[in-house]
Amino acid sequence: METIIIFLFIFGYLAITLEHSLKVDKLIPALAMMALMWAIISLNHLPVFEVNSQLKELTPSHIDEILLHHLGKTAEIIIFLLGAMTIVEIIDYFNGFYTIKNFIKTKSKKGLLWIFSILAFLLSAIIDNLTATIVLITILQKVVLKRETRIWFAGLIVVAANSGGAWSPIGDLTTTMLWIGNKVTTLNLVSYVLIPSIICLLIPVTVASFLPVFKGEIDVPKEDESIKFHKHGATMLYLGLSAIIFVPVFKTLTHLPPYVGMMLSLALVATFAEIFSKAKINITSLDIESDKHQTSSPVQSSLSKIELPSILFFLGILLAVSALESLGLLFNFAEKLNSTIPNTDVVVSLLGIASAVIDNVPLVAASMGMFSMGIDDPIWHLIAYSAGTGGSMLIIGSAAGVVAMGMEKIDFFWYLRRIAWLALIGFIGGFLTFILIRDIIFNQ
Repeated sequence: METIIIFLFIFGYLAITLEHSLKVDKLIPALAMMALMWAIISLNHLPVFEVNSQLKELTPSHIDEILLHHLGKTAEIIIFLLGAMTIVEIIDYFNGFYTIKNFIKTKSKKGLLWIFSILAFLLSAIIDNLTATIVLITILQKVVLKRETRIWFAGLIVVAANSGGAWSPIGDLTTTMLWIGNKVTTLNLVSYVLIPSIICLLIPVTVASFLPVFKGEIDVPKEDESIKFHKHGATMLYLGLSAIIFVPVFKTLTHLPPYVGMMLSLALVATFAEIFSKAKINITSLDIESDKHQTSSPVQSSLSKIELPSILFFLGILLAVSALESLGLLFNFAEKLNSTIPNTDVVVSLLGIASAVIDNVPLVAASMGMFSMGIDDPIWHLIAYSAGTGGSMLIIGSAAGVVAMGMEKIDFFWYLRRIAWLALIGFIGGFLTFILIRDIIFNQ
């Protein structure tokens, strides 16, 4: 039966990877394989285990208890993401992100490359790499008119956003998973991964700045009169970003799960949004012909834009991986892997390269079940870096890359020829920097 479960997971995994070719939303195979895997475990009364990280062994458990345990851990991540997504949508409701365009004054292509790369690096650490990519490419389309030039900028934004998301507990879903799963703490994650992430950004952007495409100046576009500035846009931008940054601080102070702090931040941002919007809400009846800002609150409007398919995908894939973990398959696989390849650095580097081809969410979820090291063990920080930045090597290797591909119609092979090698040298440079910091500075 275990063979059938593994086959189901591999089949579902392939369906997720080939989402664009099959034209089937990845949430469908994720939910299907999760339900079927747990059904086989239940119907055949297969023994389930909980990994004891302190004793580094498997402890027998009951299916109801272990499923509820994994559902609780998954729910923590989902509720956290819902809060963060809603805050971002509230900022967008007030057109707050367009405030960033005011910081862009130069016409130099090289100058714009550095501005957008730095903004992507910093923004992705706060609002996650996917959202940062969407925001910056939207602004990029208003600044750089020629598509042939713009797709180069978009490619480097993907690299920069993935680099920025790797060192922040709220910058990438995989680092959020490690943080909520008590594998890393905020201060140690930043201490270990920030400098390697900066190197991962600096190398490709520095090399790219010498390429012919980034020489000269851009044509200055006319002001887009369709953009309506909201007088509270800048205020909501700074308030929303500050509220998200506050979450790790709240967790450090209270030792409560991160989603509690995110809900507090959401409540604060939503309160100011309601005050600023002055919306008149009538629950019993809505005038359809009225403007949306008059008939619905910012919170209602923002919640309606949340990507529920992504939320359901996370639910399916995380519980599917937890089925393999509960059977002890990941734990046993890790032992065999460590005996075959004793050097964990090599194993994690392969994980980073694999994340360019395979979705990094299940990869990291699997690694959390494979390794039983304690909190803030260097391997978790290396996994955060590798899984976060390795996806930049292919346009389909990260959520940021996929959304850039869709927004700018970037060809897979164009990215492979033009951007992949830049992402690769950045990944290698950051990886070696991490090992240097770990072995020389932190082990003194």
